[in-house]
Amino acid sequence: MSLADELLADLEEAGDEGEDGLYPEGDEGDNIPEEMEVDYSKAESVASIAKLRNSKQFSEIIDKISVYIGKQRKNSEVAGPVEADPEYRLIVAANNLTVEIDNELNIIHKFTRDKYSKRFPELESLVPDSLDYIRTVKELGNNLEKCKTNETLQQILTNATIMVVSVTASTTQGTMLSEEELKQLEEACDMALELNQSKHRIYEYVESRMSFIAPNLSIIVGASTAAKIMGIAGGLTNLSKMPACNLMLLGAQRRTLSGFSSTSLLPHTGFIYHCDVVQSLPPDLRRKAARLVAAKCTLASRVDSFHESSDGKVGYDLKEEIERKFDKWQEPPPVKQVKPLPAPLDGQRKKRGGRRYRKMKERLGLTEIRKHANRMTFAEIEDDAYQEDLGFSLGQLGKSGSGRVRQAQVNEATKARISKSLQRTLQKQSMTYGGKSTVRDRSSGTSSSVAFTPLQGLEIVNPQAAEKKVAEANQKYFSNMAEFLKVKKDSKM
Repeated sequence: MSLADELLADLEEAGDEGEDGLYPEGDEGDNIPEEMEVDYSKAESVASIAKLRNSKQFSEIIDKISVYIGKQRKNSEVAGPVEADPEYRLIVAANNLTVEIDNELNIIHKFTRDKYSKRFPELESLVPDSLDYIRTVKELGNNLEKCKTNETLQQILTNATIMVVSVTASTTQGTMLSEEELKQLEEACDMALELNQSKHRIYEYVESRMSFIAPNLSIIVGASTAAKIMGIAGGLTNLSKMPACNLMLLGAQRRTLSGFSSTSLLPHTGFIYHCDVVQSLPPDLRRKAARLVAAKCTLASRVDSFHESSDGKVGYDLKEEIERKFDKWQEPPPVKQVKPLPAPLDGQRKKRGGRRYRKMKERLGLTEIRKHANRMTFAEIEDDAYQEDLGFSLGQLGKSGSGRVRQAQVNEATKARISKSLQRTLQKQSMTYGGKSTVRDRSSGTSSSVAFTPLQGLEIVNPQAAEKKVAEANQKYFSNMAEFLKVKKDSKM
C-alpha cells in the first residue's frame, strides 16, 4: 500500500468516528429541526406551558431583590474575590433569570396568538411586537369595536396602526370566542405583563449595583450594558479573562424567531455594538468603535475584578480616550495647502544684445507670407492645400478681400540672400545664344520659324529677332554686371 492510500484510509476512519460521535443517541442530524413550531391552541391554560412565574427559583430571587434593594453598599465592604459576595451571586442569578423571562414571554405570546387567531387572525401581522400584541388582545377581547374610540389603545399603538386595525376588524372573518377562551387569554396577558414588570425591576436593581461591583466598566458602557455582558459571561472574573474579540460578540443573536423578526440582524454584533456609546456614531464607524470599546471594557473589567480604582478613575480615563478617538475619526480631512514653487537657485541668464543679434532676429522672424498663411477668415470654409494633408490650408494667401488696399511689401531684412557669384551664374544661365530654344525658354513647343508671306509664300524668319535685339541691348547697358563705358568727347562740343 502506498503512502497516499494509507493517508486516505486514516481520513476515512477519522470521518467514521466523527459521525458516530456526532449524534450519540442515534438521532440523525437531518431530523433535528432548527426551530420547532409548537401549536398552543389546544392547551388548556397558560399555566400548563409557562411555569416560570410559579416556580420556587423565581419567587426566591424576587424576594431577595426586595431585601437588598433598600440597602446601600460600599466598595470597601468587599474583601477577596467578588464572586464570594452573596449579593454578587444574586446579581448573576438575576441576570440569568431575565433570559428565562424573555423565553417565557415568547411562549406566552405564541399561546395568545394561537388562541386569539380564531377571533382576529389579521392582528398578528398588524402588530408585530409581542408585548404590544398582548396588551391589544387584553384591551379588545371579543368586542372589536373598541379600537375606534379607546384611550388606552392609543397609549399602546400609534394612530396610523389603530386606523388600520379598526378597518381590518370591520372586515375580518373571525368568530366569537367563548367565555372560557376569553378567561384563558386574560390570564395569559396578565402573566406576561407581570413577568415583564419583574424583568424591569431586576434590571433596575442590577443597574443600581453595578457601580458597586464594576464601577469602571459601568462608566464606559453604562450600567445596563455592563450588567448584560457580565451576566452572559458568567461573572466578573470570567469576563476579565475573556479577550476583547470574544467580549464584543456577547449578546449576538445568531437566530431569530420565525415570524417575529421585523428587521434583519447584523452579524457579529452584541450588546456592546448596541450600547449608546457606539450608536451615537455614524453607521460606517460603528463596527470600528465596537472593537475599540470592547478592548477598553476588557481592561476595565480586569481592574474591577481586583477591586482597583473603586472611585472609577480608570473608567473615566478610558472613556475619555475613547471619546478623543471618536472625535479624531470624525474630523474632516485637513485642507491641502497650495505651496508656491521655491525661487530658482540659478540667476537669470544674460541676454545677448547688439546689432548682429538684432539682425539675426529680424532675419529669422515671421515673414509677411507666413503671417498671411497663419491668418484665417472668420466663418469661411478653408480649402485643403494638399490632398494628402487634410485640414492644412494656406490661410489668406492668394485670396482677395483681405482688407488691404496695397500689396504687402517685401521685407528686405527677411528676404533670402543670394551671393554675387550665384547671381552671375544664374544670369549666365538665363542668357540666350543663337535662336530661341524651347528648352531654356517657356515658349510653346509648337512655335516654328517658317512663316507664310503674300509675296514669296513660305519664308524662313526669326520670330524672336526683335526680342533678341532688345535683350542684347539691355544686357550691354542695363545689366547688373555692366560697367561704365568710355564716351569719346566730340571736339565740336
